[in-house]
Amino acid sequence: MTAIRQPSAHTTELHPQSADPTAADSKEPALKIHPAADIFPMLSEDELLDLAESIKNEGLRKAIVVDSDGVLLDGRNRLAACEIASVEPRFTTYTGDNPRAFILSSNVYRRHLSKGQQAMITAMACSVSGHSLRDLAKTHSLSRTRLSAANIVLTYSPELAEQVRVGAYPLDAAYDIARENKAKAAAFQEKRDRLSERAPDLAQLVTEGHLTLDEAIATLEERQEDNRIRNQIADADELHLADGHTTPPLAQLAEQGDITWHQAHQRAEEFLAHRQEAIHCARQAMERIAENWGVVRDLAARPDSAYAREIVEALPPEARTLAQRLIRLD
Repeated sequence: MTAIRQPSAHTTELHPQSADPTAADSKEPALKIHPAADIFPMLSEDELLDLAESIKNEGLRKAIVVDSDGVLLDGRNRLAACEIASVEPRFTTYTGDNPRAFILSSNVYRRHLSKGQQAMITAMACSVSGHSLRDLAKTHSLSRTRLSAANIVLTYSPELAEQVRVGAYPLDAAYDIARENKAKAAAFQEKRDRLSERAPDLAQLVTEGHLTLDEAIATLEERQEDNRIRNQIADADELHLADGHTTPPLAQLAEQGDITWHQAHQRAEEFLAHRQEAIHCARQAMERIAENWGVVRDLAARPDSAYAREIVEALPPEARTLAQRLIRLD
């Protein structure tokens, strides 16, 4: 909380101005600043000197506002300028019931604040007051889009939010960076959630600091790949047995150390690929037989005819034997 040296007196009454240089040397306790007022940046050094010169020549036109406890609500720049000018400031006491709203109303439209600063300061005020951005946007006629951007910067790039507040960095540029940070944060959380769901033990190691999140995700992916390989080997072994083969299962050979799991996986993939190709070829062959089954039925109707004998005898030996069987079976 910012503190400014308290002048010799402050009441609801207007005090006459004084050029007494001892006022700036007061040893009284520093005047406390309301947190919401502290959000608003001070004028630059040159602007503050200009204000001090104006106050010295023309007097303090607007009293500095404090609450009933003497906490400053509005007028930090005027108070500092009075001290520079060696002019005793005037104070008035705020008697309303919403000092935060008063502070925003009194300061958010100050002409030395950019639109980006106004939005950021309002977003910061929301973070300490609990008010919604929508309500403040409506109350102070501020752009909800700009306020939303300021809130994202405040949440995901707080160091840039401070620079926007004091006018050292534009809101739009800060928002672009904050959006990237938000996306990274979302990706990080998605990884964290996935890790917690699928590998609570690894998530615990990350929480305890024994693994980084990326290391834990890499370990999880290795586990998943290992499980995929073992499942594929098990599927191949099950089909191998169902097809009537009697050789030992690949998983058994790998567990016994006769082959590595990598070799078992290679053999499983080769078996599955060969089996799929064989099934495809057999289906095509059966389809061709079905398409020409009418010829078989015609020959079966007259197996001992000269027509049938001339067809069958011209076939290669294996085809001739098959044709004779089909004709007789049909």
